[in-house]
Amino acid sequence: MRTFTLDLDALIQLINGREQQENWLDLESGKVLTLPAEDPYSDERQQVELDPDRYIQIPNLDVPQRVAMRESFLFTLDDLHAHPLLSAALTGRRPLRAFDYEIESFPAIREQWQAYELKQLREYTLNWLYELGLEPAPDKLPLDTRGIPRDILRRLTKSA
Repeated sequence: MRTFTLDLDALIQLINGREQQENWLDLESGKVLTLPAEDPYSDERQQVELDPDRYIQIPNLDVPQRVAMRESFLFTLDDLHAHPLLSAALTGRRPLRAFDYEIESFPAIREQWQAYELKQLREYTLNWLYELGLEPAPDKLPLDTRGIPRDILRRLTKSA
């Protein structure tokens, strides 16, 4: 497993993004290349084509995956009023839009949904990285300050 420095939050947003654009992860630098759809000869696209082993396309969740995530959220929900309404929203036309509209009537449940969605997206992203043999570097390692002289500790925390 290779530890890799990248912006995990930005990666999660790209995976959850609904824009129709190509995003590629640079496996050497951890940076993301966004390829403009309207320019098939862009510098970014040429970079990817010239060194395909260096880049991997970042997947976007499709509609069935998004609906399935909302359905699994409903299994955690025990609100007698919200559950049937949200469940019905997922079975109709435009299930994502209907779900988002209906959940606005329940602010507390909307907050639960947002926390649940973020947790699921983070898990999905970490699993995707794991399948690639990558592990995100921790933002900040906890520092055990016992036994470290005060002047050294000051310099360590200053550089962090």
